[in-house]
Amino acid sequence: MANRAKPDVAPANPETSSHIPVRQLYTPADLGDWAQEEKLGYPGIYPFTRGVQPTMYRGRLWTMRQYAGMGDAEESNKRYKYLLSNGTTGLSVAFDLPTQIGLDSDHSLAIGEVGKVGVAIDSIEDMERLFDGIDLTKISTSMTINATASILLALYVAIARRRGTDVRKLSGTVQNDILKEYIARGTYIYPIPTAMRIVTDLFAWANEHVPDWNTISISGYHMREAGATAVQEIAFTLANGSAYVQAAIDAGLDIDHFAPRLSFFFNAHNNFLEEVAKFRAARRMWARIMREQFKAKNPRSWMLRFHTQTAGSTLTAQQPENNIVRTAIQAMAAVFGGTQSLHTNSFDEALSLPTEQAARTALRTQQIIAYESGAPQTIDPLAGSYYIESLTDQIEIRANKYLDKIAALGGMLKAIERGFVQQEIQNAAYEYQQAVDKKQATVVGVNRFEQEQETPVPIQRIDETLERKQVERLRAVRAKRDAKRWSEALDNIQQAARSGENLMPKILEAVEAYATVGEISDAMRKVFGEYRETVVI
Repeated sequence: MANRAKPDVAPANPETSSHIPVRQLYTPADLGDWAQEEKLGYPGIYPFTRGVQPTMYRGRLWTMRQYAGMGDAEESNKRYKYLLSNGTTGLSVAFDLPTQIGLDSDHSLAIGEVGKVGVAIDSIEDMERLFDGIDLTKISTSMTINATASILLALYVAIARRRGTDVRKLSGTVQNDILKEYIARGTYIYPIPTAMRIVTDLFAWANEHVPDWNTISISGYHMREAGATAVQEIAFTLANGSAYVQAAIDAGLDIDHFAPRLSFFFNAHNNFLEEVAKFRAARRMWARIMREQFKAKNPRSWMLRFHTQTAGSTLTAQQPENNIVRTAIQAMAAVFGGTQSLHTNSFDEALSLPTEQAARTALRTQQIIAYESGAPQTIDPLAGSYYIESLTDQIEIRANKYLDKIAALGGMLKAIERGFVQQEIQNAAYEYQQAVDKKQATVVGVNRFEQEQETPVPIQRIDETLERKQVERLRAVRAKRDAKRWSEALDNIQQAARSGENLMPKILEAVEAYATVGEISDAMRKVFGEYRETVVI
């Protein structure tokens, strides 16, 4: 029997997730100077508050992606083809944890993790199987990979070269955002300075060889998943972005050559209007940072182009069908906020990797928004709303205060090393969990409107034999490769790591010599060492 709901009582002092007070009513007096042309402007024009393209979705819809990867390459390839047949317009690859931290599938630390949270990729043969039957020139591929991003991009380029494809026609994104790994996720390998060098080596190489590739996706998503507020998400993301820009400049790169290929990755959370305002504020802030702080001249360098994923941390195992509604609201926020690319979470992801049916429903959510809701018909449809414009301003003001604090600490790298960013996120996460536990914040189906008995939903299960098969394939690759060519390729990586030479050409040579992800990572470990987290008490 369902619990009887208690009468609704409005909170005494309502506020957004970022603790921005919400007034009962907003009037023209709350708009401040939003109407100034330099501040609001038009879409496609600095400071891009209203969107980065002049026509936005009237010219082209956002790219519809579904983040997917499970088991081995064949299983993931089947899911990609299924999604493409159902109308997805871009692929988004999830890799398993061993691949993310540079361990081969037969490493002792990989046991039980192979193929569990993404696809296992060890060698060029795995990458070939992953994209078998898929024309790489007709799709945009996003790869969520960081510490080993250079290796996975090299593998992607290598299979394109094997097919005789002009690699300059490849398009997509490699996440390559190592700083948020030290902050929120933990799939780092190397010390921060050398990790930043690997990032900028990829910038320089891809700019010349794969010019339509987004060389980084600077991610606030994972920090939000760890508990950051909307304000913290954009403040820390833009601070990370500034650190990458400075590192690239210090490496001798021309800002207006690499900056147009920078991209961002944000979370779409439950507070619909705050999320819309967050995206608008982020665009405006980045435009100013790039033009005023870094003196970029190319208008494309000022643009904040971003992918959005709906919030995994809001999905509940209780009454999982409610997650369909949550995802739809979050996806609408991303669209109203002007995203360039979108992934919608499946309703069963609090329980397992998504089933085909759940993934299709998530994709259909985007398609309904695109083709039935009317949301894409006009650009920045909420512009001029007293509340939206006030929120956009307030988020910007609060985020800039964080940027000032980070600058006072000596920049983002110092702030991370001191644990400042991590502590701020942990505090926000703790405050929110306390609010849920005390029922000051409502999670439908969890702390209100619960059900004693729930209907079970189908669970996606990974075949336990896939790990053994993956290890067998890996060992077969090692047995048949040219040992001399393989050994020389790994030696060349170590030499480049020591000399400061760009690592990407050597990594590409190594993957083409059948060196594995783990072996290439180990070659760099021998020179760079590994990062050890500083415990902040």
